[in-house]
Amino acid sequence: MLPDRAFFDLLADAAKAETLPRFRVGAHVVNKEEKGFDPVTEGDRAAEAAIRAVITERFPEHGILGEEHGSVGLDREYVWVIDPIDGTRAFISGVPVWGTLIGLYRNGRAVMGLVDQPFTGERYFSDGKQSFYSGPEGERVLSTRACAGLSDAIMFTTSPHIFVDGDRRRYEAVQDKVRLFRYGVDCYAYALLAAGHVDLVIETSLKAYDVGGLIPVIEQAGGIITDWDGGRAEMGGRVIAAGSRAVYDEAMAILRS
Repeated sequence: MLPDRAFFDLLADAAKAETLPRFRVGAHVVNKEEKGFDPVTEGDRAAEAAIRAVITERFPEHGILGEEHGSVGLDREYVWVIDPIDGTRAFISGVPVWGTLIGLYRNGRAVMGLVDQPFTGERYFSDGKQSFYSGPEGERVLSTRACAGLSDAIMFTTSPHIFVDGDRRRYEAVQDKVRLFRYGVDCYAYALLAAGHVDLVIETSLKAYDVGGLIPVIEQAGGIITDWDGGRAEMGGRVIAAGSRAVYDEAMAILRS
């Protein structure tokens, strides 16, 4: 039996208790890369530990894949996929576009998910059939918007600098065709897509925990999310998310060229 919305809320609240008090207070940052900058904060580690503790107590038979504290039981039927703070760079910069991502995989496929932005009080949740919004705007069922093609589309990516070589050329070819493009919104861009505010997100070099909580929210709101080859996106990599089939097909034709 799948967990219910109340349990996902319990997980998000446990993470929120660790992240929100540390936001905009000068959190201590550790760099995980010797030759680059891959930040992690005490909030990342504490939030994931809190989520894992609740899952382990309620569903000890489930596996867990987490960004900060490793993985256990990845061969089990149900596996939780956790990113305690997606957008740590935004978090340490005081920009409220980071979020907690919690996904549930069944036999390798994402079936339920949650995106929580504690500072704005917004929560996006998929229950296996539909996606929902709760926050300052009230509560509603989420639905992506119809968009006829790239010329009418709003597109996001974290940064154009994440693309290299031929991927950079393909990304820029898509960017040249959209109505509006914006950078640096992390997981919040996918939430906006599920809510029908934007039409396209294209990224690369993602990990499973970067997308695990997002896939069900987008798909159950009527959107499409795959890798650049059209396959499932559960393991990350090069990812495209679109609100309409028309936008997806037009963008994919370019990314595959």
